[in-house]
Amino acid sequence: MSNQIRIALLGGLLGASVATAAPAEAPKVAADIEPVHGLVARVMDGIGTPSLVVRPGASPHGYSMRPSEARALQEAEAVFWVGPELAPWLEGSIDTLASGAVVVELLDAPGTQTLAFREGASFGADGHDHDEAEHEEDGHDDGHDHDGLDPHAWLDPENAKAWLDVIAAELARLDPENAGAYAANAEAGKAEIDAAMEDVRAMLAPVRDMRFVVFHDAYQYFEHRFDIPAAGAIALSDATDPGPARVAEIRDTIVAMDVRCVFSEPQFNQDLVDTVLEGTGGAAGTIDPLGSGIPGGAGFYPAFLRSIAAEMAACGS
Repeated sequence: MSNQIRIALLGGLLGASVATAAPAEAPKVAADIEPVHGLVARVMDGIGTPSLVVRPGASPHGYSMRPSEARALQEAEAVFWVGPELAPWLEGSIDTLASGAVVVELLDAPGTQTLAFREGASFGADGHDHDEAEHEEDGHDDGHDHDGLDPHAWLDPENAKAWLDVIAAELARLDPENAGAYAANAEAGKAEIDAAMEDVRAMLAPVRDMRFVVFHDAYQYFEHRFDIPAAGAIALSDATDPGPARVAEIRDTIVAMDVRCVFSEPQFNQDLVDTVLEGTGGAAGTIDPLGSGIPGGAGFYPAFLRSIAAEMAACGS
């Protein structure tokens, strides 16, 4: 066989191998709750799909993983989660099942603004629990000392925007081939959140002075960002069941402050809300800090913001 034929055959084989080579797989990524999953999905849009650990409709404050969810952690190359302040049970599972993964606690992420717990049932007209010091800080600099920290930081869309950048940077390190796409997706996601924030402000404008009570104290990040303070919460930020004294206090608050709406959540017992509302003249509504009824995916987070505002506006109008 001539050298020319050998070269031609070799060139053909090399060309065939290049033509049939599979594209690099996207990294396997897990996220703890739906809002975080939505942000990761936005950054990975067109590249891959993250797995969700806490199934829709469940509370992250206490949860037992299904085998498929544990497997998602075990296979993950990156795990994005709020942190042990929200889901203390998950920390050990990550250490055990995802020991080789890049693990990002978003409460520690650069640019994250955090707030302290509010302990009392009543927050007063300005939404502040005056028995508990409140602070705002950059979560990246707090040395992991999160005692007393309210973990529901995803409800501040400015935090969500910061997290998009963090997610994009971490995924780019894992998958440099798609670094440009991750960065572009994060920028597009931030623009979509900005547009949703404008819509939320418009929806809340007619009910800006509404007095309302929430089921558990998960919403102060949203309240601060959009200047619509709650009058109180039936349960603490960690969703601990309230005792009789707290229930009595919140009933007194509803009457004294002429509270218009008391919001339940789909993850928890509606009976408590009914008990608190009985005989007060307040109306019942439902808001969900996890957005359980919203389709997951790249468009989740802006839709999630709008859904909270829409429920507040509907109950208050």
